[in-house]
Amino acid sequence: MSLPPFLFSLPENIESRWASAENPEGRKGAGAILNKGRKGRPNLPLKSGEQVVLAQASGGSGIVRRIWITVEDRSPAILRGLRIDMYWDGATTPAVSSPFADFFGQGLGRVQIFESVFFSNPEGRSFNCVLPMPFLTGFRILLTNESPTDIRMVFYDVNYTLGDRIEQPSYLHAYWHREAPTALGRDYEVLPKVTGRGRYLGANFGVIADTKIYFDAWWGEGECKMFLDGDTGYPTIAGTGTEDYIGTAWGQGQYGHLYQGCHLADGENWQYAFYRYHVPDPIFFHRDIRVTFQQIGGGPVATIHKIGDCGTRLTGIYPTGEPANMNPSEEVFTLFERQDDWSSCCYFYLDRPESGLPSLASAAERTSGLLNTATAVTAGVA
Repeated sequence: MSLPPFLFSLPENIESRWASAENPEGRKGAGAILNKGRKGRPNLPLKSGEQVVLAQASGGSGIVRRIWITVEDRSPAILRGLRIDMYWDGATTPAVSSPFADFFGQGLGRVQIFESVFFSNPEGRSFNCVLPMPFLTGFRILLTNESPTDIRMVFYDVNYTLGDRIEQPSYLHAYWHREAPTALGRDYEVLPKVTGRGRYLGANFGVIADTKIYFDAWWGEGECKMFLDGDTGYPTIAGTGTEDYIGTAWGQGQYGHLYQGCHLADGENWQYAFYRYHVPDPIFFHRDIRVTFQQIGGGPVATIHKIGDCGTRLTGIYPTGEPANMNPSEEVFTLFERQDDWSSCCYFYLDRPESGLPSLASAAERTSGLLNTATAVTAGVA
């Protein structure tokens, strides 16, 4: 297998930079100055309510190529309470604005070991991103602690190059959304309508199924829908079901591939975190885009009767608006509208540094209802 040419090319006028706690501005010849070069400041603290600039540059074009971060406290309150924002080319609103772990592909505030084409967590203790993020005149990446807990140690690297020739501006955007619960009969909105030209990269999702109402009925019969370039009532792209969208079938367990996977399948707590990235199957848009997911479940008639016996009147989808079919001779597996806790972080490139999307929800909205799980480094170092 031959290596791609770009690995051994030697471009002129492109400079490599790393921003870290040792050299946050990525200045040439300014790394590891503290303590006479002997590991002077490998990490930084981030108190509750504080914000820090992880990396920034101005005055020319370049590409952010890799981000690695780890924090000592990896509880859901921290992973969803931290927020990461990214600004391109002097924009006043962030193109990327997301809870920390969700941006790095980790849903529901639960750390999982996984690897995908864009994100990875090799041993459940770090957060890696290799999505290329081009800019024309500069960038700024911020980390804000909106949790009530002080963080003693944040370790990070932001690796980027300066001087790259950017032929056509295309900026990375990320949008996080949560509905807890979703609305009955209304599709969950992964990405509200965005105007411009770009490429939709996909999303990672978190689902907490409502077992108090639906017991063990399957939650994932909803189809992904993508409205492209003027679509209104009906989309150009529609899938066949939730697990189908991420490449598996007949329910979903835990697995991980480059472009699709389910890194959390907690059948005991009915929590699922999964992803799909459109690399081999690009989703281009030239005027606008909107992405949704139907909120449809299904179950055998025995489960349907159990739900009904507890006082919930299910709405079937065949025909739309009618009660769910209770007759086992006519329908062994019945589909119905349902409501669950859905969250997602989607990614897309856009021909402008601002998208006009809603601002990020409060930390209280992001963290409510999550499992009280926690992981932390114990030796005092990363």
